[in-house]
Amino acid sequence: MELASKSGDLSAADRSEDASDAGRIRWLPPLLFVLIAGVMLIDVGLDARSGADATHLGLELLVVVGSLSGAVLMMLELRAARSRASALGHQLIQVNSEAARFRQEAQLHLRGLSEAIDRQFGLWALTASEREIGFLLLKGLALKEIAEARGTSERTVRHQALNLYKKAGVGGRAELSAFFLEDLLAPAGSG
Repeated sequence: MELASKSGDLSAADRSEDASDAGRIRWLPPLLFVLIAGVMLIDVGLDARSGADATHLGLELLVVVGSLSGAVLMMLELRAARSRASALGHQLIQVNSEAARFRQEAQLHLRGLSEAIDRQFGLWALTASEREIGFLLLKGLALKEIAEARGTSERTVRHQALNLYKKAGVGGRAELSAFFLEDLLAPAGSG
């Protein structure tokens, strides 16, 4: 949802106004080419009336054809760019939707893992403080950080962590983490 909200920061009115401005600007270069072609056609007509030579008239007609061709090519390129932008917009919506689904699914799995860890802590008969320290250890916090977060001394946290390890039958933080993560993290290539 975070991705979706970041891409949706502009209100619908802002996006509509931006699209309207872009629509007006988008037609400016081709319109300029058409105007140049129109002015050149007028000039060709005036030159033809005044008896200009065929080479001069031919060159001016070439400019007219070039301007009109440029306008047509720009219009085609603008249409293709709009189509690509629309396709990218649809892809972004799809990716945002998939990311939101993944985040929701991950939250469910994490909640389940957290509940499983808490159940195991209960089986080990950990105190409320030992459980809290256990979760913080599994999150990777250092003993000093845990002490600061809990408003206790590092020595108290170390003592409670040692009690936790003893009740769990593990030798330290690495074994505690491995107890919960060993079966979750299969080696690469295993099915």
